[in-house]
Amino acid sequence: MICILRAMALTTDRHKGAASVQGWAPFALGFRPFFLLGALAAVLLMVVWTLLWHGVLAAPAHYDPVAWHGHEMLFGYTVAVIAGFLLTAVRNWTGIQTWTGPRLAMLAALWLLGRLLPWIPGVPAVLVVAVDVAFLPLVLISLVHPLWKGQNRVNRVFLPLLAAMALANLLSHLQLLDVVSGLGDMRRVMLDLILLIIALVAGRVMPFFTQNVLPGFQSTQRPWVERLTMVLLVLLVIAQAIPASAGVPTGLLWLAFAGSQAVRMAGWFERRIFTIPVLWVLHVGYAWLVLGAALSGIAELGLFAPASALHALTAGAVGVFTMGMMARVARGHSGRSIDVTRVMTAAFVVMNLAALIRVFGTAWGSATYARWVDLSALLWIVGFALFVWQYASILLRPRVDGKPG
Repeated sequence: MICILRAMALTTDRHKGAASVQGWAPFALGFRPFFLLGALAAVLLMVVWTLLWHGVLAAPAHYDPVAWHGHEMLFGYTVAVIAGFLLTAVRNWTGIQTWTGPRLAMLAALWLLGRLLPWIPGVPAVLVVAVDVAFLPLVLISLVHPLWKGQNRVNRVFLPLLAAMALANLLSHLQLLDVVSGLGDMRRVMLDLILLIIALVAGRVMPFFTQNVLPGFQSTQRPWVERLTMVLLVLLVIAQAIPASAGVPTGLLWLAFAGSQAVRMAGWFERRIFTIPVLWVLHVGYAWLVLGAALSGIAELGLFAPASALHALTAGAVGVFTMGMMARVARGHSGRSIDVTRVMTAAFVVMNLAALIRVFGTAWGSATYARWVDLSALLWIVGFALFVWQYASILLRPRVDGKPG
């Protein structure tokens, strides 16, 4: 695998006509291993899911096919992106170094082992659970010192969020083992926690990114909307954890959240964003969150297909937004300009098509449901394969400006 990635990196460098950056730096900063592993996982996990979906491959013993797919896209792919982002951003926010080198390599190896162990015959379920659940607490531990020493106390909110995500992971495994009952689906709780992190990160970076690249633009941020955003998401996390709350109460929460986020986005919007792909992809990714929340609300009221509404939040909001963030963060933290290539612009378009087809093709074309699922999966695979092709070199090689990281 490493040999293949190095060959891709060399090919990409030559193709771009750029001076080759000497050496390798896959563990110089958190975004490097986890963005690359996450993007590779996005491709491979979807390929495996397609084989499971068609019955060509059997699910690992610990899971049924749907449970494996949901767990790996949340606790595999998305958690890798979150870990890479936080290990990079926290250093910037606090000026204190996060884990690099051998400790970062250990974290990456643990994440990878959590993906592989379920597929190894004879591995006891307790080991599968222990390895997978251990990852998020270790990420939390790695961030305690810099976040506690940093001057901005607001950043410390990520510590309880990581703890809640670790608990959701443990409970999701215990639900699969029939050890825990009486709770809502912990994968849905995890999704809401991920959306909470996306909302927090978007509120910090999207106005900043937009103002930085659009001369004269000034975002509008409304304190009441920021507070309401967090309150509604916390209520949704609680609601998803309580099975009896499903239906009208949860639907109204989702609709209120969608409305608040539409107001929030309006304060960040400027038509010129559509001239800069790495900017518009973030705005469109967040627009998927607004749409997904609205569809989730009407799905709870029985007016839309629940699975399609769910994928507006997963394939749409999570998929598109995380790809955009990885593209922006990787270029900025490797010493490059934020401009992306035409290939990556195509990848952004393909990812949005994948989400559109998965949400509306399946909702309105029930007679050809399987074909829409397959087409969406194929487009997702293509989108992330393009990301790996474009970013393997960036993520494996040192910064072009010679700075650490």
